[in-house]
Formats: sequence, C-alpha cells, structure tokens
Amino acid sequence: MGGQACVLYGAAEFSRDTDLAILGDAENLTRLSAALSELDAAVIAVPPFEGRYLERGHAIHFECRVPDVAGMRIDVMGRLRGVDPFPDLWARRSTLVFPEGEEVEALSLPDLVLSKKTQRDKDWPMIRRLMEVDYFTGRADPTLPQITFWLRELRTPALLVEAVRRWPDAAQVQSTGRPLLAAAASGTESQIAGDLASEERLEREADRRYWAPLRSELEKIRHDMRRGRN
Repeated sequence: MGGQACVLYGAAEFSRDTDLAILGDAENLTRLSAALSELDAAVIAVPPFEGRYLERGHAIHFECRVPDVAGMRIDVMGRLRGVDPFPDLWARRSTLVFPEGEEVEALSLPDLVLSKKTQRDKDWPMIRRLMEVDYFTGRADPTLPQITFWLRELRTPALLVEAVRRWPDAAQVQSTGRPLLAAAASGTESQIAGDLASEERLEREADRRYWAPLRSELEKIRHDMRRGRN
C-alpha cells in the first residue's frame, strides 16, 4: 500500500519507504518478524512490535540496516481507517508483474484510494493522479464497475463533468452517495471544485477524529517508556 503502490499504479515516480498492510494474526507476525530479521530491521518509534497495537490501528515503524537497503523505512499496519479488514483486501488485491516476471501483491486501486483519504496534504493530489491515470487508461472501453468507481472517486472537475455526461444513468445512481454529481451535470467546474474541497475537508476531519485517541495512546506509551515501564 502507500507510496510504493502508487508507483506501481503509475501515479508516482518514487517513494522513500515501503508501507505494508498485513494480516495481524500470531502466525503471520512470526513470519513477518523473520523477514524483518533478514533485513536487520529495528523498530524506530512507538509503539513496539506487538499484535495488540496493530489490532488497535497503529502503524509500526522499522528501519532496515542491511547494507544494500540501509536506511529504508518499512511501516506496517493491520487496520486502516475506512477500509475493509485484511481478508477482504486480500481477496480484492491486484497482482502486478515486473518486467523480470516477479510478482507483487498490492491493494486494489479502489482500496488504495480509500486508504489515501487522510488528513495529510500529500495524499489528496495523489488520489487525483491515481484516478486520472485509471480514467485515461480505461475510458475508451470501460466496464460498469470502472464507471461506477470513477463517478465515486474522480477528483478532477473537468473529468467529472465528462464522466457524468457520458454515463448519465450510472451518475444518477451514484448521486445518492455523492451529491456533487448532480452539480457536475449542470454546474460549472468552479462550483464542482468547491464541492470537491468540501468533500476533502470532511474526510480530513474524520481522519483527525480517528487518530486523536490513537495519538493520545502513543503519547502514553512514550511517557511510560521514559519512566521505564513495560
């Protein structure tokens, strides 16, 4: 997931770290621990590497020390805000193939877009690029699921206007969950841009509310560690 997945989907050129969504059961955490040991990866922040923190929704941050990847960050999460549990993500995953034939499993594009709806400034331009790449790649001969996805998630006013005009029936169905689609049928691009900004503000605020108790929990962990508690 994260920046590396955006690279694989063609919406980014570079990412400094690797973010992984994982199954947080005991057996899989044992496998993950063995893989991290091969990279000589150490936890570099709170919380510590324990399943209970992954279950709560925390990210656990590692830094690799093996020479050929020294300094590379790996962040793992077992639960994401607004995104389905891992078994559902795995069932919908995309298998992407490198030119050398090696395969990598990535969040499906719809799940990746949902995971990027955060309070961070950098994530919203990335959502827009992800959607533009997918739209321009598939708009010549789209399936209904693709059309539905674009109507739900496109963030470029001109493309939303185009999509609503090309597929008005699908847009009418989706307008119940996304009212700005009605404006896209008759409004100006500046009006649609304002509606998109309102959507973004609501998602940012939802993300802030989600993380507020988790951040408080991290502060308590830091405080306890400074005082030498377990």
